Amino acid sequence: MATMITEECINCGACEPECPNQAISQGEDIFVIDPALCTECVGFHDEEACAAVCPVDCCIPDPNNLEPEDVLLQRAQKLHPALAELPAHLSRFRRPAA
Repeated sequence: MATMITEECINCGACEPECPNQAISQGEDIFVIDPALCTECVGFHDEEACAAVCPVDCCIPDPNNLEPEDVLLQRAQKLHPALAELPAHLSRFRRPAA
């Protein structure tokens, strides 16, 4: 599922440079995430980088855009052809159970 930015966004811009896919941009009123570019940071981080830096926790999973890890990885590989295998530590889907 792509990550989305809620209306609580304060337009601080902390999220935009953190996105490895350049999926975040300034919208009319708040920052927005392009779901066609969002990979939930699969292949790059073990959590969504935008959510990790957001001071108001407005970067959340989009319940209307659910996608499994393999779809997100394929998108990441298409956007970044040098990305081959997926190490376990670079996907939130592969975190050990607590």
